[in-house]
Parts: sequence; C-alpha cells; structure tokens
Amino acid sequence: MKAEVILVCLVVGTANYLFRYLPLRLGGVRKKDTSHRPAWINRMLDSIGIASICALLVVSSTPEILRDSQKLLPTLAGFVVLALTFWRSKSIIFATLTGAVIYGLVFKVMLISG
Repeated sequence: MKAEVILVCLVVGTANYLFRYLPLRLGGVRKKDTSHRPAWINRMLDSIGIASICALLVVSSTPEILRDSQKLLPTLAGFVVLALTFWRSKSIIFATLTGAVIYGLVFKVMLISG
C-alpha cells in the first residue's frame, strides 16, 4: 500500500473520530436533560450523524467518480435521497439505508439501459 493512501486514511479517521468526540467533551456536563446546553450545541450534536455519513460518501465516492463518470448520477441520487430522508425522518439509519438502496437501484437501471 502506498504511503499516501495510509496517510489519507489516518487523517480522515482521526478527523472523523475528533468530529464525534470533541462535541461531547466540549458540550459540558453529560445529563439526560439537554435543556442546560445552548441550542447551537444541541443542533450540532444532532447533525453529527448526517455530517459523518455525507463526509464518508464524498471521501469514498470521489475516486470512483473520477475514474468512471457514470457513477456520478447514482451517487447524486443516493445523496439527495439520503439528505431528504434524514430531513423528514431525523433517522440516520433509515436515511442511510434508503440512500444506499436508491444508489443501487439507479446504478442497476443505468447498467441495464446502457
């Protein structure tokens, strides 16, 4: 494996870990009641899941799209459905699964028609 690949993996992994860990540490005392936190911290913590999924989508799909531009449409369709589903349901699990299914369906339809 090339050193650049290992370096990118380490940087992305560290950033992902810190993106999840630091808001919890900087958010103050942990309690079940979140009313003591400012509203911006609650919004930030609520958006960590979708931000992580979107970051992983970009990092994992960019090399594939650069190699094969036909994967752009399925990736965009999956991302749009992911974002809309999360916006409506606020469930990162449901949004991720729905986005993955749409990506697969669009990719399959493109293979059949192309």
